[in-house]
Amino acid sequence: MDIFEQQAHNRRMTAGILALFVGLFLFLGLGFDFFYGSFNPVPAVNLEYNADGYYESRRPGAAASIPFGTIIALLVGMGMAANSMVNGPSMVLRSCMARRAVSADGKEKQLLNIVAEMATASGLPAPAVYVVPDQDLNAFATGISPANSVIAVTQGLLDTLNREELQAVVAHEMSHIRNYDMRLMTVLAGLIGAVALLSDFAGRTFRYGGRSSSSGGSSSSGSRKGGGGAVVLIFFVVWIILMILAPLLSRMLAMAISRQREYLADASASELTRNPKGLIAALEKIRAAVMPTSAINNGVAHMCITDPRGSLIEEKMGLTADLLATHPPMEKRILALKAMAYQAEHPQQL
Repeated sequence: MDIFEQQAHNRRMTAGILALFVGLFLFLGLGFDFFYGSFNPVPAVNLEYNADGYYESRRPGAAASIPFGTIIALLVGMGMAANSMVNGPSMVLRSCMARRAVSADGKEKQLLNIVAEMATASGLPAPAVYVVPDQDLNAFATGISPANSVIAVTQGLLDTLNREELQAVVAHEMSHIRNYDMRLMTVLAGLIGAVALLSDFAGRTFRYGGRSSSSGGSSSSGSRKGGGGAVVLIFFVVWIILMILAPLLSRMLAMAISRQREYLADASASELTRNPKGLIAALEKIRAAVMPTSAINNGVAHMCITDPRGSLIEEKMGLTADLLATHPPMEKRILALKAMAYQAEHPQQL
């Protein structure tokens, strides 16, 4: 795929995974309210008898109950996300002891110039630029909007990469800002928190309260006559299994989105620089620096251009761990960029 096909593909993949994530949350939340609360999406049915036999009558207003558990979990999760949006960038910079880049230093002045160039190319305001005192090769972007975003690079990255490679890394981080990836991942963190809260609610209720009688009342004698009781039982079993697996599944879905956004940022960076080879060279140097970025904690791993635990972490841990990785394997990223570089050089092949 060329640069633009890669971007479109990764946006579709992100949208699909995000829809699956939201569907999982709604299934778990509405299931909790159905089994343990008063939520009933279908009006309850009474059997009433007359001279000719029986007929069904629906209780008015029985389907108008509100899924309080789902709403509370979502509000708490979004509250956590809002707090991360407001306080997250400053907390991240403090945690890695980053300092503002200064034009008095030659390398840092070059970095500032590159950031200004890529801001112009992307049509965004120039973000603040910080340097992290760590000799490993890494970089990240943070901020809730382009107007107050930050790009930070490690001292090792600044010392090791040439101008072309450094420009490619800055373009990658600028692409995260342009694509609102920080905001997306913050919302996902809120959804993960909401799913975890629902899972905790269900576990405590199941252990101490038993199944709510309201769920028994939700399937009336009429619906049981039609086999509705078996459907509710199957739904309950599936819901319990997914609720147990929910914390793991939600994290896997979030990390899948994170990996797709890395591919998208690579493709977008190649669009900004018109030079996929620059990012290929930068990623190869970053991959060769296998030491962890000790100044950056794992909580902000998804913001970085490579996993701060060490750039070869995905090759060391295999497929199972890769499902929980914040970044795709470096080799796959490099191969995708090489394909883009080849097609850019040979348009007759398209």
